[in-house]
Amino acid sequence: MERDARQIHGDHSSVNPGEIAIGVVIGRTSEFFDFFVYAIASVIVFPRLVFPNVDPLTGTLYSFAIFALAFIARPLGTVIFLAVDRAHGRGAKLTAALFLLGTSTVAIAFLPGRETIGVASVWLLALFRIGQGLAWGGTWDGLAPLLALNAPEGRRGWYAMIPQLGAPFGLIVASVLFAFFAGNLSADDFYSWGWRYPFFVAFAINVVALFARLRMAVTPEYAELFKRGDLEPVPVLQTVRAEGRNIAIGAFAPLATFALFHMVTVFPLSWVYLFTTERPTRFLIIEAVGAVFGLAAVVASGFIADRVGRRNLLGGSAVVIAVFSGFAPQLLNGGVVGESLFMVLGFVLLGVSFGQSSGIVASRFANRYRYTASALTNDLAWLFGAGFAPLAALMLSSTFGLISSGAYLLSGAVCTLLALRLNTRLDAD
Repeated sequence: MERDARQIHGDHSSVNPGEIAIGVVIGRTSEFFDFFVYAIASVIVFPRLVFPNVDPLTGTLYSFAIFALAFIARPLGTVIFLAVDRAHGRGAKLTAALFLLGTSTVAIAFLPGRETIGVASVWLLALFRIGQGLAWGGTWDGLAPLLALNAPEGRRGWYAMIPQLGAPFGLIVASVLFAFFAGNLSADDFYSWGWRYPFFVAFAINVVALFARLRMAVTPEYAELFKRGDLEPVPVLQTVRAEGRNIAIGAFAPLATFALFHMVTVFPLSWVYLFTTERPTRFLIIEAVGAVFGLAAVVASGFIADRVGRRNLLGGSAVVIAVFSGFAPQLLNGGVVGESLFMVLGFVLLGVSFGQSSGIVASRFANRYRYTASALTNDLAWLFGAGFAPLAALMLSSTFGLISSGAYLLSGAVCTLLALRLNTRLDAD
C-alpha cells in the first residue's frame, strides 16, 4: 500500500500545504469517528449487551471503566509503534497501527453478548478496547504541532486548529449514524444487529484514512522534515530524560479542554439516557447540532489565537471553563431546552479551547526530540484529562447530584492555569 502511494505521488514534485491539511483532517476524522462510535455504544449498547446482570447505572459505570482502558494503553502503543517506526519506517508504522485500529474496531461489531458467551464477553470487549488504545498510540504522525510551528508569521493559531477539525466531524457522523439506526429500528433489531453497522463504517473509513496518510508520508516535504530531525522517532527513555519537564507541562496545559471534551460528548448522553424518560435518538441529534457549533468554534479559535496569542486564549478558556463547571451541568435536568443550551454552550467553549490545544508547547522541544515528546505529551493529556472523565462525572453526579460533576471539570481548569503559569515562555503567536 505504501508503494501504491508512492506511485500516485510520483507524478508530483511536491504536495501543497492544502493537500497535507486535507490528509491530516481525514486522518483525525477517522480516529475520532472510531472514538465516538465506541463512546456512544458504551452508553446505549454495552451496558445492556455485556452487563445485563446489573442495574443500568452500574452497567454504564463498568462500561466507562472499560472505555478508559484505551487511554491507559495509548502511551504503551506509542512506545511500541515508535520502535516500529525506527526499525521499518513511517509507512510501516502507520499501516500496522491503522490495521490494528480497524481490526479492533470491526471486531467489536461481532461481539457476542454476555447471555451468549458469559463473562468472556467482558474480557473480549476489554481486549478490543485495549487494541484500539494501542493503535491510537501508533497513529501519531507529528503533523499537528508541525503545522503550527511551520506556519507563516502571525498564522500559527490558524494552522494549529486544522487537525482539530477531525473531532467535530467525527462526532457529527457518529451521532447521526447511531440516531438513524436507533430511530428507525425496533429495540430488538437495534440491539441485535443495528448497533453493529457504525463499527463496520468505521473500518471502511480507516481504509480511506490509511491511504490518505500514506500519501502524506511519502511526500518530499514529509521526508525533508524527517531528515531535519523534526519527525525523527527517538527512544522514549532518552526523550523523557531530555524533555521530561516540558512533557509534563504540555500534558497538563490542555487539561481543562480535554476534561470538557468528555463532559459535553460522552457524559451528557449517559445522564439523559439513564435519568430521563427520552430515547437517545433526540439527544444524539442535539449532540450533532452542538458539534456543528463546535466545528465553527474550532475555526474561530484560529482567528482569535492569531490576534490574542495561544497562551492567552487557553488561559482565558480555562477561566470560562471553571465558571461553566459551576452551573452548566444542572442544565441537563432542564428538558430539551436545558439540554440544548448545555450542548451549544459547551461545544462553543470546547471548540475555542480544543482548537488550540494541540502541541501547545511543541516549540519548546528540541528538534531531535519533538516528534516523540509531542506524541507522549498528547497521550498523557488525553489520559489525565479525558480518560476517566465520563466515569468520574457519572459517579459524582449519580451520588451527589449533577452540580458535583463540575468538580472534575473545575480541577482540569485549575491544572491548566497552573501549567500555563509555569510555562511562561509558551509561544504567544
